[in-house]
Amino acid sequence: MKKSAPGTASGTQLEGGALGTSGIVFFVVAAAAPLLVMAGVAPLALDVSGIGAPGGYILAGLALGIFAVGFTAMSKYIHNAGAFYSYISIGLGPRWGLAAAVLALVSYNALEIGIFGALGYFAQSTAVDLIGLDLPWGVWSLIGVVLIWILGSRSVHVGARFLILLLTAETGILVLLAVAVLLRGGAEGLGVESFAPSHVFSLGLGGVLTLAFAAFAAFIGFEATALYREEAKDPSRTIPRATYTAVAFLGLFYAFMVWIIIQAYGPDHALALAASDPAGMYFGAIENYVGGWASTLMELLIVTSILASLLAFHNAITRYAFALSREHVLPQVLGKLHPVYKSPYVASAVQSLLAVVVIVVFAIAGADPYLQLLLWVNSPGVVGIVVLQAMAAAAVLAFFRRDRRGHSVWRVVVAPAAALAMLIYATWLIVTQMDLLTAAGPAVNAVLVAVTPVSLAIGFALGTRLARRDPARFARLGTTDVDAESLDPGVTRDCASDRERHR
Repeated sequence: MKKSAPGTASGTQLEGGALGTSGIVFFVVAAAAPLLVMAGVAPLALDVSGIGAPGGYILAGLALGIFAVGFTAMSKYIHNAGAFYSYISIGLGPRWGLAAAVLALVSYNALEIGIFGALGYFAQSTAVDLIGLDLPWGVWSLIGVVLIWILGSRSVHVGARFLILLLTAETGILVLLAVAVLLRGGAEGLGVESFAPSHVFSLGLGGVLTLAFAAFAAFIGFEATALYREEAKDPSRTIPRATYTAVAFLGLFYAFMVWIIIQAYGPDHALALAASDPAGMYFGAIENYVGGWASTLMELLIVTSILASLLAFHNAITRYAFALSREHVLPQVLGKLHPVYKSPYVASAVQSLLAVVVIVVFAIAGADPYLQLLLWVNSPGVVGIVVLQAMAAAAVLAFFRRDRRGHSVWRVVVAPAAALAMLIYATWLIVTQMDLLTAAGPAVNAVLVAVTPVSLAIGFALGTRLARRDPARFARLGTTDVDAESLDPGVTRDCASDRERHR
């Protein structure tokens, strides 16, 4: 097992220099679960928005690309694994930073635990289809928890290798389908109607961004590039490169693969299938164009795709917990690192235990793993992350408002302001269309929507209490770094003065 470079790992530091750009991109893209998004979610987006659905992914990618402009500009001044929490603490002040930390922990846990429902659902059906083994979905979900815990508590290298293998396989099967469709010219010939403005905006901008829940949700986790800052090689270069690469790849790949499924069936037939048999669209297409063996392989790979996503989210959660415990916001035991792997293994165990509790409760209650555990638990997580992105955009504006620190007006004023406006609008659309996402009643949807403001309120209240009881620790929130002495003194002074203005 690879050890840390001298001086880069200790009881309070993650394994330094462990990840390059490609390794971080694999974590981020794996969290997005491309095969699950395409086979399990994209047909629903197609049903909502028509053949202009590929354009929805392009628009979401552009919006998040603009967000990344300011996000990466500020990354120079962020030196720990806190990501959104650190950005918002430094930009908007420690109270809002702690509010963001609570929301981030709630949102990422909701996303990961909800996805265990998808794992149980798909693993159960795949095992029945392939080997005739019919175990309850909860058993498969719990097996997944154990596997993710084992991998998540090991070195980040182990997780990276696992994700590279699984991500290559799941994107490979989609590329295989794409090549087959292109070589046969689709069902009715290849056309580019999906990208015509008349189709992309056929439902109006509001309709396109209603689809944007599916589109924005498909990008969830791309901001996690910043969570791996302490483990990145040359983070000032690696983090921006990984962020732009992940957003560009996901936006283009999603749009391409949704366009491919339209070509595979022809526009009219594709829309009919999206309404009548969304779950079978990609499986039917690959069986028709490649063969039954490929459809069987896709069934297996959608399970591994979910596992890859779970591991990526698990790593994000444990690094948030690590950053907060190191600053004495959470119990310090959560920041304890494995003596060999330099991973936050205690936080990994606690998060896994939480997942077990939720899965068991839903299973005992007889809940549906897909319609309830996945959709009900995931939806507030998506809302929370989009809100955090909006808060981070506001933090960038606040941080650079008096001193652009050598950056262009476009990078630290125009781009983050545009991103803030788009993300606020996207949040409003997602919240007002929650019933389309959960298929639940008004009472359930009200509870799911309330998770975000309640989490923010709890975090803000904790910040206010900490400011009164321990001003010194309050002033340090979001600034604990790998090696404070190695930072540019000018950066340190900038961060300190900004924080004084927000106290």
